[in-house]
Amino acid sequence: MTDEDRLELNRREAVAAGTAAAILPALMPTAAVAAPTGGDLVLQINGARHDLGGLDPRTTLLDALREHLGLSGTKKGCDHGQCGACTVHVDGRRVLSCLTLGRQAEGRAVTTIEGVASVDGRLHPMQQAFLDHDALQCGYCTPGQIMSAIACVEEGHAHTAEDIREYMSGNLCRCGAYVGIVAAIEQVVAQERAV
Repeated sequence: MTDEDRLELNRREAVAAGTAAAILPALMPTAAVAAPTGGDLVLQINGARHDLGGLDPRTTLLDALREHLGLSGTKKGCDHGQCGACTVHVDGRRVLSCLTLGRQAEGRAVTTIEGVASVDGRLHPMQQAFLDHDALQCGYCTPGQIMSAIACVEEGHAHTAEDIREYMSGNLCRCGAYVGIVAAIEQVVAQERAV
């Protein structure tokens, strides 16, 4: 038996084992399985404390925000971390809330799009720049775009248009408002330099 024959045999065995692992649970009788609990979940969101009780530990931060706290500004786009619509800040760093468990954000400061404007209602400079440059069309991706744009500037990645495009590449806009988005970020950078 050659090495190639042994490799092929191993592939067949692997496929058979994978198929069995996929089929066997479907053939077995179902039993009620209790969801694991992890105690009460308390999140600090936009400067306010939120007690979510005994939320299922598998609940994502995105679902905790939208379904349990009514903060619908953070959008569920792909739910796979590929579009950026769910971007929020955790301890000042941008994260994809669809890939972050609510439990991972416990004890940390979470900021959503609802928390970036000032308390007196003035828009964040990035929000205003998005309006000034018409950096949106349908608006679905806009909250995630703005959260990433704020982080892009704060992280120091907005030196050139190329840098901005690179560091914003995780946020998709199906309407194609990218030219306005880059211009909005450049405006905020220019304003900060002027101060």
